[in-house]
Amino acid sequence: MAFRITYSALNANMDELHLELDQAIVGVKKTLGQEYPCQINAKEVRTGKLLENRNPSLIEQVLGRFHVAGAPQVDQAYQAAHEAYKSSWGNTPWQDRAKLLRKAADLISERRLEIAAIMILEVGKSRLEALGDVEEAADLIRYYVQQIEDTQGFKRQMGKLSDNENAISVLRPYGVFSVIAPFNFPMALSTGMAAAASTAGNTVVLKPSDDAPWSAYKLYECMRDAGLPAGVFNVLFGQGAETGELMVKHPLSDGVVFTGSKEVGMKVLRNAVTDFPKPVLLELGGKNAAFVCATADLEKAVEGCVRSAYGLTGQKCSALSRVFVHASKKDQFVAAFIKRAKEIKIGNPEKKETFMGPIINERALNRFLAAVETAKKDGKILCGGSDLRKSGGDFAHGLFVEPTLVEVPTSSSLFRDELFAPFLALTTFADLKAAIAEANKSQYGLTSGIFSADEGELEYFFDHIECGITYANRKTGATTGAWPGVQSFCGWKGSGAGGKGGCGPYYVAQFMREQSRTVMS
Repeated sequence: MAFRITYSALNANMDELHLELDQAIVGVKKTLGQEYPCQINAKEVRTGKLLENRNPSLIEQVLGRFHVAGAPQVDQAYQAAHEAYKSSWGNTPWQDRAKLLRKAADLISERRLEIAAIMILEVGKSRLEALGDVEEAADLIRYYVQQIEDTQGFKRQMGKLSDNENAISVLRPYGVFSVIAPFNFPMALSTGMAAAASTAGNTVVLKPSDDAPWSAYKLYECMRDAGLPAGVFNVLFGQGAETGELMVKHPLSDGVVFTGSKEVGMKVLRNAVTDFPKPVLLELGGKNAAFVCATADLEKAVEGCVRSAYGLTGQKCSALSRVFVHASKKDQFVAAFIKRAKEIKIGNPEKKETFMGPIINERALNRFLAAVETAKKDGKILCGGSDLRKSGGDFAHGLFVEPTLVEVPTSSSLFRDELFAPFLALTTFADLKAAIAEANKSQYGLTSGIFSADEGELEYFFDHIECGITYANRKTGATTGAWPGVQSFCGWKGSGAGGKGGCGPYYVAQFMREQSRTVMS
């Protein structure tokens, strides 16, 4: 493959790539049903309690069985990580850490087909979304390593009060970071959080989502094969309410980085900070809005909104969830949007033509169906809304639903609550300022987009929307598609904590604390 796949560059000739992915999927399927131990201090740890990982496209298919970590294994992992930090990694020269992590990034890139094939089965990602996830993971490592290289280890010369005084500021690691990752970007988010912590000199205990443990196991293999010392990168499998809570509360956890829902994130924050302050970096949910103005290019707007609302079956924290359409454009927009939504190929993401795969689990499917019923009461369904399992055929064996567009008043819960589903709520506006003010009432502030040819409208949008990631006139994704070193990913309000986003230039520094060093001659 001579080119890289990103979320916003999906129009290259893919024929050779699809052939390679066909082979990778066949190869991965030969390994189904294996058992995978936790990885602690470079050793396999089996507990006997197994978590079944199933394919949401074919729910009877068991992909693997993963040993669940309980309190003894959590303690073992933190003891190993603490010892590795104290004895080696925390004082390893940053140049050596950078070299090892760059090797891990190269291994991820080399193994992208196998890892993408696993994600297709495990999460239900389309082929191109899965490849983009793997490529982003590798790029995140490279970008974060570059940050420590550009700053020469985060050291800075300070001023003097006397000629014989030499003062510097240096950033130092905290110790052991708990990394708790979601299912939807099982490589990129696990890798990005863990790599930033490791680049800074911390050791890591990672717990992936119980819906996506296989991808995390492959990340561990890349870190191991790159030569990271024992205890630097440990992986525990289990459910967040049990294993994750034990991790966050562990006395040897010096910091926590979490990506997931606002509800769980706030619980993580409360559980992590007890005896004394420690860094808790959170990237939480979103209720992301797009604005289609009177001067909008409708072709761009429709394509951008469809991609952001229904890519990865709407299961992105950045997914488009609300669209405000200028009243004069409503009929045209709705007609064109429905036409485009009906063109979406839904089904098993193993097939190259599939754009939208399954929803991740039964809980998510039930949440989608409840939203459909709310839409019927509060407004009307413009398209979609069906549970495709009832239609039989291939849909009967997986968790498939239709891409849905509803029109409801802004007072509806569908305009407030995050759904994490292929579900878009529409309303109209006459005044952009009023529409932005309405959008800002949300507790979330993650992503937002606008389609307008009016420079004044664009400027007002950027200056007044309460979101950390903003886009204008983006056909490839109205609210989605951030990439390392291009778009910093920082949630405002209830969408994050830390104030400096992943993919951005200030991220690694958050995993470190400042030390002032003064030497008198």
